[in-house]
Amino acid sequence: MRIVVAPDKFKDALDARDVGDAIADGIRTVEADADLSVVPMADGGEGTLEAAIAAGFSAVPVTVTGPLGAPVEAAFARQGSTAVIELARASGLALVPRAHRDALAATSRGTGELVAAALNDGATSIILAVGGSASSDGGAGMLAALGARLLDAQGDPLPDGGGALRLLERIELDRLDPRLERVRFTLACDVDHVLLGPRGAASVFAPQKGASVADVAHLELGLTRFARLLESALARRVGHDEVQRFAERPGAGAAGGVGFAALSVLGALQRPGVDVVCELTRLRAHLAGADLVITGEGSFDSQSLGGKTPMGVRRAAATLGIPTVAVCGRSTLTEAEWRAAGFSACYATMERAPDRAASMRDARAYLIEIGAEIARRSPVAGSGGSAIGSVGGVVDRDGARR
Repeated sequence: MRIVVAPDKFKDALDARDVGDAIADGIRTVEADADLSVVPMADGGEGTLEAAIAAGFSAVPVTVTGPLGAPVEAAFARQGSTAVIELARASGLALVPRAHRDALAATSRGTGELVAAALNDGATSIILAVGGSASSDGGAGMLAALGARLLDAQGDPLPDGGGALRLLERIELDRLDPRLERVRFTLACDVDHVLLGPRGAASVFAPQKGASVADVAHLELGLTRFARLLESALARRVGHDEVQRFAERPGAGAAGGVGFAALSVLGALQRPGVDVVCELTRLRAHLAGADLVITGEGSFDSQSLGGKTPMGVRRAAATLGIPTVAVCGRSTLTEAEWRAAGFSACYATMERAPDRAASMRDARAYLIEIGAEIARRSPVAGSGGSAIGSVGGVVDRDGARR
């Protein structure tokens, strides 16, 4: 029996590698001779760097400016001429203690410094994985690190952070790093929000980063000004009279507006993050000849079905006719919903734990149990048992629950 275990992380509990290893260890307690491949996955946000490194990329450590200005130890991943940059490593919300979150001051400068480091290392193709940001600066900090000048009415450089953007008077792009024009950028993200308005970066995401209602209004004003001036600066740079409305493009609101800067100035091609990770990890090659695929993430919910890791893995498996099982920390989906999405079964650690805290604390032990149960119940395991189980009980081959 050949099984591929390709999960995302269980946030605040286990990283993707540890999730996969625990499930695989459980399977081996029942099927000692199972041919198992663990492929750590991500959806283009946090965990993308780890997935790339697990797939054979090399980590390149870099010290950069953190979200609130202090230095942080980050890294990008490199293989050949391709570099993978995970914004969360340099400008991520997880780098800021909850009590110190400051949506007005947080910057994406460190992400730009990672881009510059990748350029220095010879990269000609850069993947920007942009989930989990602390900032709401429209990517202004990233662009400043790459040579853009954001000036106030006195001609002085603006301080970092989205809160300062309402003082912006002029943007100069003539000092942008010229190597940017020779690099192919891919924006890997799983959101389709625009930059401004009720579905924009400030309104939707800034409250998660510590912004009050007043802060959101402040940020919206600054981002609106930044978008207008940057789009005008781009039009002047290429000699066009017509201004392209990059701020209105889906994905422009990703990562506090870093998506906007990437789409407009870097000319990035936006792609679903999980599709990019599937390619980085060569998932389809791992799936060749597999009898079963196991995937999952911490919370298996409606967002999961909208394009996160479980759906990306399931789609890849479906093209080869391989059944897919979901394993998660908790599931808010009904059986009808996950079956309609194409999953053969769903297992959740919360169904075994006395409470959420125990589910997270003892996640590895519960995942080993789940791995063993999948091996016992899978119709491809040759055990003669029931068909693959599901949350809340076991479904026999005739469809009856017991």
